[in-house]
Parts: sequence; C-alpha cells; structure tokens
Amino acid sequence: MKLKRTNHKIIAGALLMALAVALGAMGAHAFEKTLSVKNLATFKTGVEYHMLHAFGLIFLGIMDKVFHDRFRIESTLFALGIILFSFNCYIYALTEIKVFALLIPVGGVTFIMGWLSLGLRFFKISRKNNDLE
Repeated sequence: MKLKRTNHKIIAGALLMALAVALGAMGAHAFEKTLSVKNLATFKTGVEYHMLHAFGLIFLGIMDKVFHDRFRIESTLFALGIILFSFNCYIYALTEIKVFALLIPVGGVTFIMGWLSLGLRFFKISRKNNDLE
C-alpha cells in the first residue's frame, strides 16, 4: 500500500488563514477603540498580507501536486514573510516599540523574493514544457 504524503503547505496555509481571520476580527472589534488610527491601519495591513500569503501557501501546496514540484523556497519565503512582516506589524501596532517597525521592511523584501522566485519557477517550467513540445 502506497501512502500519500501530507501536504504541509496546505495545512500550514489553512491554519495561518484561520489565525489571520481571528486577528482581523480582534483588530476590527477589540482593538478598534484602543489603538490609534495609524496603529490600527498598521495592524490591518499585517492582517491583509498575512491572509494573502497564507492563501499563497495553500496555492503552493496545490501546485506541488500539479507540477510534482516542492516549491520549498517560495513557501519558506512566504512563511518567513508572515513572521517578519505581519507579526511585526501586529507587535508594533500594539506596543509602538520601534525595533519591530524596523523589521517590517525585511518581511516585505522576503515576500517580494518569494513572488520573484515563484515567477522564475513558472518561467522555467514553461520553458521546459515548450522544449518538450
């Protein structure tokens, strides 16, 4: 009997998506009256990017199956970006400790690297497929 491998990207993406929804709800309800307009906007930006890249992990998990590829670099960069960008947005919005604000752009660059890597990966896949035709 052949065991199918669990797709950790889809599981991680789904859990991170649930966390993003919960944090978004907290931002909309619990923090709406306690945070400044600027800090609430920072928190919401963190949620937005968190959700987008959690969905990206789910997408990469599906692409693993379609292309029989692992998309490890891209998924690592997306997950790391969530930690460096979104989580630092949350912490900074809640504490206003500057070091967290300084780490946010590092997470943004990590996201950009993940998307560029994904684009390059699909470029290589399409070139390989064209060579086969």
